Amino acid sequence: MRPDDVATLRVPGTPCLIGQLLLVDVASPDPEANAYRGTLHRVPLDGGEPVAWTQGEHDFAPRVSPDGAWLAFLRTTGNTGRAAKPQLHVIPVGGGEARRITDLPLGAGAPVWAPDSRRIAFTARLPESGRYGTPAAEGATAPGPEAEAPRRITRFDYRADNVGFVLDRRQCLFVVDALAEDAEPRQLTDGRFDVVEPAWTPDGGHLVVVADRDLAEQETTSSDLYAVPADGGELVLVVRSAGSASLPVVDADNTVYYFGTAFTGIDSVARNTGLWAAPLQLTGAPAEGRRLTDEQTVDCERLSGPPVLTADGVLVAVRDRGAIQLRAVPRDAAAAPLAELALLAGEHASVKSFSADGGRIAAVVSTPDSPGEVVLLVDGQTRTLTDFAAGVRETGLRPVRELTGTASDGYPVHGWLVLPEGEGPHPVLLAVHGGPFMYHGWGFYDEAQVYASAGYAVVLPNPRGSAGYGQEHGQAVVGAFGTVDVDDVLSVLDLALAEPECDATRVGVMGGSYGGFMTGWLAAHHGERFQAAWSERAVNAWDSFTGSSDIGWFFTQAYVGADLATQLEKSPLTHANRIRIPFAVVHSEQDWRCPLEQAQRMFVALRQNGVDTEMLLFPGEGHELTRSGQPRHRQQRFVAVLDWWNRHLPV
Repeated sequence: MRPDDVATLRVPGTPCLIGQLLLVDVASPDPEANAYRGTLHRVPLDGGEPVAWTQGEHDFAPRVSPDGAWLAFLRTTGNTGRAAKPQLHVIPVGGGEARRITDLPLGAGAPVWAPDSRRIAFTARLPESGRYGTPAAEGATAPGPEAEAPRRITRFDYRADNVGFVLDRRQCLFVVDALAEDAEPRQLTDGRFDVVEPAWTPDGGHLVVVADRDLAEQETTSSDLYAVPADGGELVLVVRSAGSASLPVVDADNTVYYFGTAFTGIDSVARNTGLWAAPLQLTGAPAEGRRLTDEQTVDCERLSGPPVLTADGVLVAVRDRGAIQLRAVPRDAAAAPLAELALLAGEHASVKSFSADGGRIAAVVSTPDSPGEVVLLVDGQTRTLTDFAAGVRETGLRPVRELTGTASDGYPVHGWLVLPEGEGPHPVLLAVHGGPFMYHGWGFYDEAQVYASAGYAVVLPNPRGSAGYGQEHGQAVVGAFGTVDVDDVLSVLDLALAEPECDATRVGVMGGSYGGFMTGWLAAHHGERFQAAWSERAVNAWDSFTGSSDIGWFFTQAYVGADLATQLEKSPLTHANRIRIPFAVVHSEQDWRCPLEQAQRMFVALRQNGVDTEMLLFPGEGHELTRSGQPRHRQQRFVAVLDWWNRHLPV
């Protein structure tokens, strides 16, 4: 896979299965237009070719009404300005023209059908007057960003990466009659706090939503579940979580199932997400949930979607040793360990999303040679229904090899090796993931494929601190960055270097976010092992990260501690004087997770120390550049990466 092969990617999103209808949104990056294109596809259950179901520029988030008569989805009609904001559309399942039912200045969120198959709930950010392209008064001209009034900020949580400022565009809850010709969305919350992830009650009378604890009276990392009358009214606290709550669904018996983590204060990092259940009580004291899954061994992946209720239990996606597995949780489970949850799909793959109906399950599953295919699970049998990855496979994808061993202290280590064609020995790139409570895994990873195609052996470690190996594994680096995680990373590297295809004398190190931190740390403390480094969107200085990052006000203290001397000692910037190898500093100008100053300070320190260094800045991008940035920038970044390694670690 080469940098320009980014355009061959066809990535399915969320499947929607009801009766004989199976729909999925499929998106592709278009570097030439610098946009993401995509339509909804119908996937025949008999294995026929998927066919386009809509004809928009970018259609996604399909949801079919409970009676199977209507399809709701989001559509953008351009890639800049108002046209780039997704608006809610509906179309008869039997055919016809799509009808837009929202026209909100910042777009609408994913639709959620009511049980009556008529009303739709969604959330949307509402801007203050005079901001984000809206006029300050009726009849006035909307000011440009540079002419907006100053923002008065009194809280820590005033901005978010990939969003921007948030206190002046709160996320509100809406309900709209989707079948009425001229229906206007009805706003149910007033914007004093954010609400997200609505779910209808079985009688259609209320919506259960997620909101910050105490409705965000003060900054918090905790969240709870609230009920909102569908016809309007005050929010009622219905579930007090053990720390956080997310993605609720309500069963026919008024049991709320949701994902949650358990913690107190700001100690929310590296916590396994479990499946919880609680009775929905609209009056009286709020309920407290019971944890259905074991805290240590079960870590649910929220990005794969909410729990899905079936006759046999509750379906969840679980992170396990680099896989995202589809598992079934019995409704009466009590702290069930992973080994007791039936494995349905994804043993050595990543289940990205899933839907269920009538005893059948449709899932999007990613493997090392595919960003995702739609599979159908019926009576324990699995059939792959699509071949969306045909184009990218033609570019020449490389297989992955699993690595297992032990660190110097005897701790088990795990990772992967992606080898280029040929016998070698090949130059080696050690690529460290972000997080740190994330993981490399069994799913498709475009970066490893691009580097392997260019002739590099790519090493992908999951050190202590990573997700999917038990909560204790994730918590092992709390207060211990740069210790056991370094031991594990280097131990996995040594496992790879013992392979005959790898050249132990030609090794580079690279990574982003926490991986960027690790790149700087390794360059300073183990620089003799590497020929060069590529550090991207890195945490380089914890003291300034505390005040400049959108999460710095709690994240630094939770992982590193509040002591300034400790923060400085654990900062790669403090040890920059020890770095001697060529060092690339790569950053996005609008990164609010690891702000630009993290790159600037490191670049200046290295230049002053005479290190061969350069800084590469991407305009208009945030922390998620490599995953969801502008297609042209993603392609240009790959070109820059290969150019750097060609100069400092040539094949």
